Amino acid sequence: MNSFQSIAISKNTSLAVVAPGIAEALFATALGLLAAVPAVIAYNKISKDVDRYAARLEDFSNEFSAIISRQLDG
Repeated sequence: MNSFQSIAISKNTSLAVVAPGIAEALFATALGLLAAVPAVIAYNKISKDVDRYAARLEDFSNEFSAIISRQLDG
């Protein structure tokens, strides 16, 4: 945004006018990536762990239902 404002004010598109704004945007992007990448890694690990736990609960539920069913039938 600052690059466009600098271009509009100076009526010049030289590197000296545009570079500070681009550097600011790149710095903000780098900070965003530093926050986003670990967050995505953590999310994927937690999601995988929850899926495994859900599968274990489903297996237990099926086994428990079978045991109860046998007890009621027999």
